[in-house]
Amino acid sequence: MPDSAQHDAQTIHVLLEEGRAFKPSAAFTAQANAADKDIYERAEKDPEGFWASFAEELDWHKKWDKVLEWESPDAKWFVGGKINACYNCVDRHVQNGKRNKAALIWEGEPGEKRTLTYWDVYREVNKFANALKGLGIKKGDRVAIYLPMVPELIISVLACARIGAVHSVVFAGFSPEALAERINDAEAKLLITADGGFRRGMIIPLKHDADFALINTPSIESVVIVKRGDFPLRVKEGRDHWYHRLMQEADNYCEPEWMDSEDMLYILYTSGTTGKPKGIVHTTGGYLVGTYATSKLVFDLKPEDVFWCTADVGWVTGHSYLVYGPMANGATQVIYEGAPDWPDRDRFWQIVENNGVTVFYTAPTAIRAFMRWGEDEPDRHDLSTLRLLGSVGEPINPEAWMWYHKHIGGEKCPIVDTWWQTETGAIMITPLPGLTTTKPGSATRPFPGIKAEIRTDSGEVVEQGGGYLALTRPWPSMLRGIYGDPERFRDTYWTKWKDGAYFTGDGAKRDADGYFWVLGRVDDVINIAGHRLSTMEVESAFVDHPDVVETAVVGVADEIKGQAIAAFVTLREGVEMDDRLEERLKEHVVRKIGAIARPRQILFSAELPKTRSGKIMRRLLRDIASGRVPGDTSTLADPTVVEKLKRRYEED
Repeated sequence: MPDSAQHDAQTIHVLLEEGRAFKPSAAFTAQANAADKDIYERAEKDPEGFWASFAEELDWHKKWDKVLEWESPDAKWFVGGKINACYNCVDRHVQNGKRNKAALIWEGEPGEKRTLTYWDVYREVNKFANALKGLGIKKGDRVAIYLPMVPELIISVLACARIGAVHSVVFAGFSPEALAERINDAEAKLLITADGGFRRGMIIPLKHDADFALINTPSIESVVIVKRGDFPLRVKEGRDHWYHRLMQEADNYCEPEWMDSEDMLYILYTSGTTGKPKGIVHTTGGYLVGTYATSKLVFDLKPEDVFWCTADVGWVTGHSYLVYGPMANGATQVIYEGAPDWPDRDRFWQIVENNGVTVFYTAPTAIRAFMRWGEDEPDRHDLSTLRLLGSVGEPINPEAWMWYHKHIGGEKCPIVDTWWQTETGAIMITPLPGLTTTKPGSATRPFPGIKAEIRTDSGEVVEQGGGYLALTRPWPSMLRGIYGDPERFRDTYWTKWKDGAYFTGDGAKRDADGYFWVLGRVDDVINIAGHRLSTMEVESAFVDHPDVVETAVVGVADEIKGQAIAAFVTLREGVEMDDRLEERLKEHVVRKIGAIARPRQILFSAELPKTRSGKIMRRLLRDIASGRVPGDTSTLADPTVVEKLKRRYEED
């Protein structure tokens, strides 16, 4: 999200067209949680009543006095209500006959497996909540969590919520410097980490890295260490505590802290790809309502489902659709610690088959990797239990959508392509799988109760065509601020237009059917001879070619056109390059979009620079293509990729 809200006044030009459409089957609609087409009209007529109907399905210690108080940019939802997020994710299921239902089915990268029922989670969370209190943590204190994808990560999050402590989860792949920056910004009193973790067969020395961060984190008073393996580490007496020893000594029950609906639940820092990380603040009542409602309707969750969101809890997707939303619905979930290609490229499909996964939610980056590895990998496994697929994280290319539909969904599973952000807390634009006719690459319609528009720079509404994506009505799970920086919160999101609409920072288009197509960050628009082209459309044209699985395009200076297109292209495995391949790809893009989008140069690369959440770092690619020294690479999954690309670009 750019901090500046000043952008070129021209509308984003729309060139790529997609005509394929897929209706939900009658059988799926007949059983869907959202099967009544009137849901959109009802939500539009009474949005507050719509959200309140889902709030009624949660357990409140004290019901709210008023649904919404709103004066842009400040929102208060379910005013006066008292609620506890942990109680709604755990206790109420134990009390309502689900104590022996599997809550978490965990698989470690080396192959270990643990299943925790809701009763198991309840006991563990209560004990750890007491352990945190024993270390002096109280309501409002900030707790940093730096753990691999193990059950203790979810238990730690819920234990914080139980006692009213504010959790700040830091992805376990981040560097000690990134961890220290987030700890210091939140002024966290306690850090929860592990002796180590596993990634592609390698040991990740988390406690060792945390110790480097802790050199410069004066607010930390205590450290809790989860024992993941037998990793070498140092223990500082008086400060460091083993998780398992604390659990042995803790009492079995901890009374939940009943939180005001607007009390802070967590801080989550953006990845830092556009500057200093922003600590996005989410509060309790509205956030829980938003994630509960969207989980129920978008993923059509049923008691018998096995849901797998492949995201790490270090990202917002893991917060909303691995912890809070599905667990508030009492879902059974799969959690996997490691990489999708370890020890083999069919690891995900092996997990789906072995656990009977029915609803699968992953990112376009992963789908494009699966495409590159080929359909033989999923074809070796029985994926017949799958009934619904989801996509999250960035716009999905139509051809990646079609591959997902055919080779993973067996041409029978609806696909919910979801658009939302860390800041929105929950899904904003999405199909409802029993109602919506889907189009490959389109997030389709705003979720009921959400109001979205395409706008010009001056704020005029674009009924059909491209522009800036705006959210024009408050929603329960919306961010309540940037921690410690109210001016940045206001300037970044709320000053683009005078009417107080939320500026998403994304470009989008709207088609003749009213469907939304998110085009990516407005900073990723290329201005060619006065035509503003979305990088997503050009990249989708590349991926439409059978030899290509992934592309990132950036704008480079051009004396005549202002900017020209430079493309970084990853080919399918087994494709043989020849002297004509570059020209064939350029011609393919021209046929799909037009001569205005003809790339000036193409660089073939086996890898692209990505953050640890899988997003392509186009800022670094622009640096490489423009001959500049690449900027900060600390948030990359593999920082060496940039140097390799830079050398290849200079040689090209």
